[in-house]
Amino acid sequence: MTKSVFITGTDTEVGKTVVSCGLVKALQNKFSIVNGFKPIAAGTEMFDSGEGNEDALALMKVNSSELDYAEVNPVMLKHAIAPHIAAKLEKKPVDSALMASGLQRLVCKSDFVVVEGAGGWHVPLNEQGLMMSDWVAEQGLPVVLVVGVKLGCLNHALLSAEAINASGCNVVAWVANNLSEPSDISKLNISYLQGAIDAPCIAELPYNTSLNANLAAECFDIDALVSQI
Repeated sequence: MTKSVFITGTDTEVGKTVVSCGLVKALQNKFSIVNGFKPIAAGTEMFDSGEGNEDALALMKVNSSELDYAEVNPVMLKHAIAPHIAAKLEKKPVDSALMASGLQRLVCKSDFVVVEGAGGWHVPLNEQGLMMSDWVAEQGLPVVLVVGVKLGCLNHALLSAEAINASGCNVVAWVANNLSEPSDISKLNISYLQGAIDAPCIAELPYNTSLNANLAAECFDIDALVSQI
Protein backbone atom coordinates (compact mmCIF):
# COMPACT_ATOMS: atom_id res chain seq x y z
CA MET A 1 0.00 0.00 0.00
CA THR A 2 1.35 3.41 -0.96
CA LYS A 3 2.18 5.69 1.94
CA SER A 4 1.94 9.47 1.79
CA VAL A 5 2.37 12.60 3.91
CA PHE A 6 1.37 16.22 3.53
CA ILE A 7 3.95 18.92 4.24
CA THR A 8 2.61 22.15 5.71
CA GLY A 9 4.34 25.04 7.45
CA THR A 10 3.84 27.51 10.25
CA ASP A 11 3.94 30.24 7.61
CA THR A 12 4.98 30.81 4.04
CA GLU A 13 8.73 30.80 3.34
CA VAL A 14 9.61 28.49 6.25
CA GLY A 15 11.23 25.78 4.14
CA LYS A 16 8.46 23.45 2.99
CA THR A 17 10.17 22.83 -0.34
CA VAL A 18 13.60 21.98 1.05
CA VAL A 19 11.91 19.71 3.60
CA SER A 20 9.79 18.07 0.90
CA CYS A 21 12.76 17.53 -1.42
CA GLY A 22 14.99 16.32 1.41
CA LEU A 23 12.28 13.96 2.60
CA VAL A 24 11.86 12.52 -0.90
CA LYS A 25 15.61 11.84 -1.08
CA ALA A 26 15.73 10.35 2.41
CA LEU A 27 12.72 8.10 1.78
CA GLN A 28 14.35 6.78 -1.38
CA ASN A 29 16.77 4.92 0.90
CA LYS A 30 13.83 2.93 2.27
CA PHE A 31 11.28 2.79 -0.58
CA SER A 32 11.88 2.04 -4.26
CA ILE A 33 9.72 4.71 -5.86
CA VAL A 34 9.27 7.99 -3.97
CA ASN A 35 7.76 11.03 -5.67
CA GLY A 36 6.90 14.56 -4.62
CA PHE A 37 3.59 16.21 -5.54
CA LYS A 38 2.60 19.89 -5.51
CA PRO A 39 -1.20 19.87 -5.96
CA ILE A 40 -1.43 23.64 -6.30
CA ALA A 41 1.27 26.24 -6.85
CA ALA A 42 0.95 30.02 -7.03
CA GLY A 43 3.76 31.88 -8.75
CA THR A 44 5.39 30.92 -12.06
CA GLU A 45 8.52 31.77 -14.01
CA MET A 46 9.79 30.95 -17.48
CA PHE A 47 12.41 28.21 -17.52
CA ASP A 48 14.16 26.39 -20.36
CA SER A 49 11.47 23.72 -20.09
CA GLY A 50 8.69 26.31 -20.24
CA GLU A 51 6.50 28.03 -17.67
CA GLY A 52 6.48 26.44 -14.25
CA ASN A 53 6.63 26.86 -10.52
CA GLU A 54 10.05 26.74 -8.84
CA ASP A 55 8.89 24.47 -6.01
CA ALA A 56 7.29 21.95 -8.36
CA LEU A 57 10.40 21.87 -10.55
CA ALA A 58 12.56 21.26 -7.47
CA LEU A 59 10.42 18.23 -6.64
CA MET A 60 10.73 16.94 -10.21
CA LYS A 61 14.51 16.97 -9.88
CA VAL A 62 14.49 14.61 -6.89
CA ASN A 63 11.58 12.36 -7.86
CA SER A 64 12.19 8.68 -8.56
CA SER A 65 9.96 8.74 -11.65
CA GLU A 66 10.25 10.73 -14.86
CA LEU A 67 6.99 12.66 -14.75
CA ASP A 68 5.39 15.35 -16.87
CA TYR A 69 5.03 18.73 -15.19
CA ALA A 70 1.24 18.44 -14.85
CA GLU A 71 1.66 15.09 -13.06
CA VAL A 72 3.60 16.87 -10.32
CA ASN A 73 1.70 20.17 -10.30
CA PRO A 74 -1.81 19.86 -11.77
CA VAL A 75 -3.04 23.33 -10.70
CA MET A 76 -0.64 26.16 -11.55
CA LEU A 77 -1.41 29.84 -10.99
CA LYS A 78 0.75 32.67 -12.32
CA HIS A 79 0.63 35.11 -9.41
CA ALA A 80 2.69 34.46 -6.25
CA ILE A 81 -0.15 35.32 -3.88
CA ALA A 82 -2.88 33.45 -2.01
CA PRO A 83 -4.40 30.87 -4.40
CA HIS A 84 -7.96 32.17 -4.18
CA ILE A 85 -6.80 35.69 -5.11
CA ALA A 86 -4.55 34.44 -7.92
CA ALA A 87 -7.41 32.34 -9.27
CA LYS A 88 -9.76 35.34 -9.20
CA LEU A 89 -7.26 37.55 -11.05
CA GLU A 90 -6.75 34.86 -13.68
CA LYS A 91 -10.47 34.00 -13.89
CA LYS A 92 -9.44 30.40 -13.33
CA PRO A 93 -11.26 28.73 -10.41
CA VAL A 94 -9.14 26.29 -8.40
CA ASP A 95 -10.06 22.74 -9.42
CA SER A 96 -9.72 20.77 -6.18
CA ALA A 97 -10.99 17.63 -7.95
CA LEU A 98 -8.05 17.87 -10.36
CA MET A 99 -5.72 18.12 -7.36
CA ALA A 100 -7.28 14.96 -5.89
CA SER A 101 -7.23 12.95 -9.11
CA GLY A 102 -3.62 13.97 -9.71
CA LEU A 103 -2.68 12.69 -6.27
CA GLN A 104 -4.44 9.38 -6.84
CA ARG A 105 -2.70 8.85 -10.18
CA LEU A 106 0.69 9.49 -8.61
CA VAL A 107 -0.12 7.21 -5.67
CA CYS A 108 -0.70 4.40 -8.18
CA LYS A 109 2.82 4.93 -9.57
CA SER A 110 4.67 5.27 -6.25
CA ASP A 111 5.58 3.50 -3.04
CA PHE A 112 5.55 6.80 -1.13
CA VAL A 113 4.28 10.27 -2.08
CA VAL A 114 5.36 13.50 -0.39
CA VAL A 115 2.69 16.16 -0.92
CA GLU A 116 3.86 19.76 -0.52
CA GLY A 117 1.28 22.36 0.44
CA ALA A 118 1.11 26.05 -0.37
CA GLY A 119 1.55 28.68 2.33
CA GLY A 120 0.35 27.67 5.79
CA TRP A 121 -2.38 25.31 6.97
CA HIS A 122 -5.50 27.43 6.41
CA VAL A 123 -4.71 28.82 2.96
CA PRO A 124 -7.98 29.61 1.10
CA LEU A 125 -8.47 27.89 -2.26
CA ASN A 126 -11.62 29.77 -3.23
CA GLU A 127 -13.97 32.48 -1.98
CA GLN A 128 -16.64 29.95 -0.99
CA GLY A 129 -14.68 28.86 2.09
CA LEU A 130 -12.70 25.88 0.78
CA MET A 131 -9.25 25.79 2.34
CA MET A 132 -6.17 23.68 1.72
CA SER A 133 -6.81 22.13 5.13
CA ASP A 134 -10.23 20.90 3.93
CA TRP A 135 -8.65 19.27 0.90
CA VAL A 136 -6.00 17.54 3.02
CA ALA A 137 -8.67 16.22 5.38
CA GLU A 138 -10.68 14.92 2.42
CA GLN A 139 -7.63 13.01 1.17
CA GLY A 140 -6.95 11.59 4.64
CA LEU A 141 -3.30 12.62 4.55
CA PRO A 142 -1.12 12.52 7.67
CA VAL A 143 0.66 15.83 8.22
CA VAL A 144 4.28 16.84 8.78
CA LEU A 145 4.58 20.38 10.16
CA VAL A 146 7.60 22.51 9.20
CA VAL A 147 8.42 24.99 11.96
CA GLY A 148 10.46 27.98 10.88
CA VAL A 149 12.63 28.51 13.96
CA LYS A 150 12.62 32.26 14.60
CA LEU A 151 11.13 34.78 16.99
CA GLY A 152 7.45 33.90 17.42
CA CYS A 153 7.80 30.29 16.31
CA LEU A 154 6.36 28.86 19.53
CA ASN A 155 3.02 30.58 19.02
CA HIS A 156 2.96 29.77 15.30
CA ALA A 157 3.84 26.11 15.87
CA LEU A 158 1.35 25.50 18.67
CA LEU A 159 -1.48 27.26 16.84
CA SER A 160 -0.71 25.32 13.65
CA ALA A 161 -0.62 21.96 15.44
CA GLU A 162 -3.90 22.78 17.17
CA ALA A 163 -5.53 23.82 13.88
CA ILE A 164 -4.35 20.66 12.10
CA ASN A 165 -5.83 18.43 14.76
CA ALA A 166 -9.05 20.48 14.79
CA SER A 167 -9.36 19.91 11.03
CA GLY A 168 -9.57 16.17 11.61
CA CYS A 169 -6.00 15.49 10.54
CA ASN A 170 -3.04 14.21 12.52
CA VAL A 171 0.37 15.80 13.00
CA VAL A 172 2.52 12.69 12.71
CA ALA A 173 5.87 14.52 12.82
CA TRP A 174 7.43 17.96 12.68
CA VAL A 175 10.66 19.49 11.41
CA ALA A 176 12.65 22.33 12.94
CA ASN A 177 14.12 24.52 10.19
CA ASN A 178 16.58 27.11 11.49
CA LEU A 179 15.91 30.36 9.64
CA SER A 180 18.95 32.04 11.21
CA GLU A 181 22.17 30.94 12.86
CA PRO A 182 21.33 28.66 15.82
CA SER A 183 21.53 30.29 19.23
CA ASP A 184 20.83 29.33 22.82
CA ILE A 185 17.33 30.77 22.38
CA SER A 186 16.57 28.79 19.22
CA LYS A 187 17.77 25.61 20.92
CA LEU A 188 15.48 26.32 23.87
CA ASN A 189 12.57 26.93 21.48
CA ILE A 190 13.14 23.59 19.76
CA SER A 191 13.48 21.84 23.10
CA TYR A 192 10.19 23.33 24.27
CA LEU A 193 8.36 22.25 21.12
CA GLN A 194 9.71 18.72 21.45
CA GLY A 195 7.75 18.47 24.68
CA ALA A 196 4.72 20.48 23.56
CA ILE A 197 3.94 18.83 20.20
CA ASP A 198 2.59 15.30 20.49
CA ALA A 199 4.65 14.00 17.58
CA PRO A 200 8.35 13.34 17.01
CA CYS A 201 10.74 15.94 15.63
CA ILE A 202 12.18 13.98 12.70
CA ALA A 203 14.78 16.55 11.62
CA GLU A 204 16.52 19.75 12.55
CA LEU A 205 17.76 21.51 9.44
CA PRO A 206 20.82 23.73 9.75
CA TYR A 207 20.68 27.38 8.80
CA ASN A 208 21.01 28.14 5.09
CA THR A 209 20.23 24.63 3.90
CA SER A 210 18.55 26.35 0.93
CA LEU A 211 17.43 23.85 -1.71
CA ASN A 212 20.24 21.37 -1.07
CA ALA A 213 18.07 18.26 -0.94
CA ASN A 214 21.01 15.93 -0.29
CA LEU A 215 22.10 17.95 2.74
CA ALA A 216 18.55 18.06 4.06
CA ALA A 217 18.07 14.32 3.49
CA GLU A 218 20.93 13.51 5.86
CA CYS A 219 19.03 15.17 8.72
CA PHE A 220 15.91 13.00 8.69
CA ASP A 221 15.01 10.15 11.00
CA ILE A 222 12.93 8.25 8.47
CA ASP A 223 12.15 5.33 10.77
CA ALA A 224 10.60 7.75 13.28
CA LEU A 225 8.34 9.12 10.53
CA VAL A 226 7.32 5.81 9.01
CA SER A 227 6.46 4.37 12.41
CA GLN A 228 3.83 7.11 12.82
CA ILE A 229 2.02 6.44 9.53
